[in-house]
Amino acid sequence: MEFLHNFDAGSLLDTFISLTVAFALGGLIGYERHLNRSSAGLRTNVLVAVGAAIFVDIANRYHGLHGGNYGTVHVIAYVVSGVGFLGAGVIMREGGNVRGLNTAATLWSSAAVGAAAGADLVFEAMMGAAFILLANTLLRYQAKSIQLRLEEPQHAESVYIEITTSAKQYNKVLKFLQSALNGYECTPKKLEVNPIDDGNVRLVAQFSPKPADDDALDKIVELMSTHEW
Repeated sequence: MEFLHNFDAGSLLDTFISLTVAFALGGLIGYERHLNRSSAGLRTNVLVAVGAAIFVDIANRYHGLHGGNYGTVHVIAYVVSGVGFLGAGVIMREGGNVRGLNTAATLWSSAAVGAAAGADLVFEAMMGAAFILLANTLLRYQAKSIQLRLEEPQHAESVYIEITTSAKQYNKVLKFLQSALNGYECTPKKLEVNPIDDGNVRLVAQFSPKPADDDALDKIVELMSTHEW
């Protein structure tokens, strides 16, 4: 039988070590993804890493048994393109937001770790897994910190609205304005009230509309002008 002819305990042990490394490192990557409720969690990343390792190990073994052109590089290229299709399946679009890009990138990187393990580059595979985990842990907090700073009121565009009303109507106008700002999720920044002639007051409000609503100012002005006082 061809199987008995090709059997080599040393090569089998080498394959076992490669797949074990791919399994362990893919599991580490997948565990981190699973903790963050990713659509591609523990099992997915392990399967991608081990599958990539199997393909590359097969290419190595076949070359060792039969010679010919060394096709491992070609196999790795096919793994990269194949995992690209798999990653595309986890990318979703929700309105103006795109979700799943990081998950897809992690799957692609997990395949690279598996390919390295399959090619017997154990330390390179471990190093790659370490960098993937660092990117998905340390950089997550950095990215959230940057996003929070960008969303702070001082970084948002400010708009002004000026209203002239009688002193008697002031409280009613102020409450209506505050209600309108809350309704359109605007962030108040500053409010000034200045008395003017004939018992009237001028109300100047500074606020930041939410990024997705560029027409908030026009809508609020329309509400204020059409309301029956």
